[in-house]
Amino acid sequence: MKKEHHNSKRRLITSRGNKRKTEIPRTEVSAGGIVFKKTKRGVFFAMLKDSYGKWTFPKGHVRRGEAYEKAAEREVGEEMGIYRMSLIKRLGTIDIWFRDRFVFKGKLVHKYIHYYLFEVTDNIRLRTPKPTETGERIQGVAWVPAHDVATRSNYKDMKTIIRKAFEHLEIPYHQKTKNIKKKRKFYPRKKK
Repeated sequence: MKKEHHNSKRRLITSRGNKRKTEIPRTEVSAGGIVFKKTKRGVFFAMLKDSYGKWTFPKGHVRRGEAYEKAAEREVGEEMGIYRMSLIKRLGTIDIWFRDRFVFKGKLVHKYIHYYLFEVTDNIRLRTPKPTETGERIQGVAWVPAHDVATRSNYKDMKTIIRKAFEHLEIPYHQKTKNIKKKRKFYPRKKK
């Protein structure tokens, strides 16, 4: 039996018939870059604050016929102003589900994001892009020390990608939790 592609326009068939409409998600493919530099003060990673106010890494849609690693390199350039970098390795792919707020307002999206590790020289500076008429807005960019990356990154699905980058660079991965709950002391009840 042939599997139906996510972008199929046909309604799904259920055991109850087609009385209920089933939303068919839009499928998108993106590529992104984890960019690092080695300095005298240690290893730093380039991060950006996205339109949701969360810290993450540059990524964007892959153009028709474009290789994933070239798309990742282009997106790093567009979103951070870095155009000279060396591709180190492919880190992996994550897939996420969300409701679009910008182009296909309210539409359910299933996005596959291919991540690559890039290195730049220690004198490279970041640049926040100018806002565009439509679409997402990048609120800021920063070089983040390696020991702060895991806690600064706001998206849980990025943890495996960050861990792979750290493993390649032989940096210990320590994910400190932001909201550490204190253990409550147990006091036995006094007998009356």
